[in-house]
Amino acid sequence: MEENKKILEIVSNEAKNSIAQIPVVTPTIYASVFSDFAKKNNLEIEDEESLSRKIIETECSRFTTLQNETSKNVQALSENTNRAIHAIENKDEKILNRVLQETQYLRQEIEKLKESVYKDELTHAYNRKWLHDTHLDPLGNTFVHNGTLAIIDLNYFKQVNDTHGHIIGDKVLIFLTNELKKLKIPVIRYGGDEFIILFGDSVSEEKASSFLNTIRENVLGKKLKAHNDTFRVSFSFGVTKFKKNDLLPQVIEVADKNMYNDKIEIKKRVTGI
Repeated sequence: MEENKKILEIVSNEAKNSIAQIPVVTPTIYASVFSDFAKKNNLEIEDEESLSRKIIETECSRFTTLQNETSKNVQALSENTNRAIHAIENKDEKILNRVLQETQYLRQEIEKLKESVYKDELTHAYNRKWLHDTHLDPLGNTFVHNGTLAIIDLNYFKQVNDTHGHIIGDKVLIFLTNELKKLKIPVIRYGGDEFIILFGDSVSEEKASSFLNTIRENVLGKKLKAHNDTFRVSFSFGVTKFKKNDLLPQVIEVADKNMYNDKIEIKKRVTGI
């Protein structure tokens, strides 16, 4: 099930990216686009219903757990607040110190809950929800600040999975995430083997490209091991500036075009894994 779920995620992201610029999308159009990408990735549509049911059950269970943990922490915070007020009124330093310790523990628990909501389970990069909640207008799909966006895409990732298996493919995604994190700014797993990095407005396209070129050269210089074989990975990237109120899909479209041109050039140099 886990392997099919990963393939379904790839197909879903490919379908969503494909229809992003279509003004009107009906269920029939989406089904047709999804079906085409499913065939390309050898995903059996007949299995989609049972697989979807399992995914929904898993997600519902996860959200129920999150809801229960959140409710428990909210209740504990409320009780601690009441105890703190009582301790202040009675000048009880012991109770105040105990409340402080418990509140610090609850703060750690809340941070863990936030991490489970905003972090990708596999790579521990941030996820799309984090991107939308922290950088986009909640009423739309527009940026709330200026900046520079980079989209990163692994080259020959399907070849890695086909040659060495999805477990090695997962390790490659984790490896790339850790390399990108060396930039010391948040890394977002946008879907499948695509990542997004948002630089501040003071970082030019040229500077962002220079940072990513340095990371890419470091990645190319490392040999990864799979069983008794070794291989190397590379990635392509596209960079573009954006302004407050720019639409995310339009910014990504520009970055994607730049990445496509970069991919053509890097694949002349790196012909496989």
